[in-house]
Amino acid sequence: MRAVVYDGGAAGGIRLGTAPEPVPGEGQLLIDVRAVSLNFTDVAHLDAATTPAGTVLGLDAAGVVRRAAADGSGPAEGTRVVSFGWGRGAWAQRRAADTGHVAVLPDGVGFAEASALPAAGVTALRALRRLGPVEGRRVLVTGASGGVGRYAVQLAALAGAYVVAAVGSPERGAGLRELGASDVVTDLREVTAPVFGVLENVGGALLGQAFSLLEDGGCLQAVGAASGEPSTLDFEQERRAGPRKRLEVFMVGTPDTPFGPDLDHLLGLLAAGRLDPQIGWRGPWTRVTDAAQALLTRRVQGKAVLDVTPDD
Repeated sequence: MRAVVYDGGAAGGIRLGTAPEPVPGEGQLLIDVRAVSLNFTDVAHLDAATTPAGTVLGLDAAGVVRRAAADGSGPAEGTRVVSFGWGRGAWAQRRAADTGHVAVLPDGVGFAEASALPAAGVTALRALRRLGPVEGRRVLVTGASGGVGRYAVQLAALAGAYVVAAVGSPERGAGLRELGASDVVTDLREVTAPVFGVLENVGGALLGQAFSLLEDGGCLQAVGAASGEPSTLDFEQERRAGPRKRLEVFMVGTPDTPFGPDLDHLLGLLAAGRLDPQIGWRGPWTRVTDAAQALLTRRVQGKAVLDVTPDD
């Protein structure tokens, strides 16, 4: 079958090639893939030391169940689904997926829109939950123009928060107010009042700046490090400042933490028109290198999605 694989000699380590057919386990179904989405983590850290040549890349894929799971779990053959997979394997004409990481698409939700949900959408949802109840409270989202960030802005606003969206430039902030942001800033010095919670997607020096904005009892979830820089924090300065606050290294889960229920929830919001997948780049999977480069150079607002060509 055709698949997007790791190749250390290709541009960005990515090329469209071929791979062996996946062999589903007892609790896995086989999916004919129709659309996949790219996450920053899919393309930012590829190297031969951690990724064997020929590895099928990608976490997120949507398509149609070709073969139901042998153990009877999960949806039946012919069902439209979206899937997540910890071990990659999404960017191919077919993928095997654990039934716990699969959700059925509601009527009216397309493959492209659904494929944009799993990694970014579930990350934003679970990170927001870690803050606790946010209704009526101020929540800062850094890196708000990216895939996780744009979901975080929407979900926090839906939960009743006053959302402050931080972006790298005014252009990157386009559309965030329409998604529910009350304030859009390009410098954290523009945030003049404390915040209850922070969903921090950038890392580097920005993490320390965001942490200093927390009110007494507030919490920062360190979700990502899109800057690629080591995060810095002056603990002595924070002790002198006085307010009690928490910093947590966020992890979306482990392989035995099912994505299915949260995907069901997000798909319901999508079907009801309450959540927008924010697809900022879409094209055929023959352009995967272009999509990856656009993502890495911050030229995608939201998600990049590839349409997968089925067998001839």
